[in-house]
Amino acid sequence: MVEHKVNRSKLTKRIVEASVSDTSKRKLIWDTDVVGFCVRIYPTGRKTYFFQYRNAYKKTKFVKIGVHGNITAEQAREKATQLALKVSGGEDPSIKTPHKLEFTIMGDLAEKYLKLHAENEKRPKSVKEDKYMLRNYILKEFGIRKVDTITFEDIQTLHVSLNKKRILANRILALLHKMFNLAIQWKWCKDNPVSGIKKYQETKRTRWLQEDEMVRFLNALDIYPNQTIADIVRLLILTGARKHEVLGATWDQFDLDKGIWTKRAHTTKQKKMEHSPLSPPATAILKKIEKEKRDSLFLFPGNIKGKPLQDIKKSWQPSVN
Repeated sequence: MVEHKVNRSKLTKRIVEASVSDTSKRKLIWDTDVVGFCVRIYPTGRKTYFFQYRNAYKKTKFVKIGVHGNITAEQAREKATQLALKVSGGEDPSIKTPHKLEFTIMGDLAEKYLKLHAENEKRPKSVKEDKYMLRNYILKEFGIRKVDTITFEDIQTLHVSLNKKRILANRILALLHKMFNLAIQWKWCKDNPVSGIKKYQETKRTRWLQEDEMVRFLNALDIYPNQTIADIVRLLILTGARKHEVLGATWDQFDLDKGIWTKRAHTTKQKKMEHSPLSPPATAILKKIEKEKRDSLFLFPGNIKGKPLQDIKKSWQPSVN
């Protein structure tokens, strides 16, 4: 539809209401006091106030102010004046900022943390642990609280309440610290209420199997009913690898002739590719497995097609008669 410009005039109630619509064109009346302030008159008779300006890229933009009748000419002029000040200050009123109130409670922060961070950056086991701590502790305590209302005292109170489960308490503290750091980056809050809270000191128990114990253990593996699980345990002992590395290992990582296991960066704790030498006993076990069942990508395929075995806990637990 063609738009026809009319001579400038100070936009007042009298001028706007006296303006007659054109049945074939939209008309514009430009205000003489505020540059960019105008009223558009449609063929239907509707009259809408706008503010026109040019952004930093020299593109002309229109911002709707309101419909005459819902807003007065003076109210529209005041709004146009405010928009003009924003433009002169370098802002672009046509760019809408995210609505901060869409995500205000801890439940929403937990959901976004899992989706944008944990599920992309962490291993499945770690994500599972995060979900456990969120579900059973953090959201039970703070689920419907607004993110920016959580205080140092709130976090400290939760931490102290778990003083009999010190390792868990520290893991929850670390998880909350990361969540609030992300919340600050997302402009949901200004401060991290976890900062300054000391973790409990953890005492790790270290015990090595004695030589006679290791002999008995290896003998037990030889007669264990499930030799797939026994092979996994043997490889854990002989390679010093982490459980998820052995369970997720694929045949293309191994050069059995040279006795080398190449672990890809995404599977290692340091996120670096590792070339680990294999001892003769470890190589022998791998060759035995290869000979018996080399019809899968994985050394230890699981029940789900295309997936490795996920855990050995249930298979390792003794059956109860």
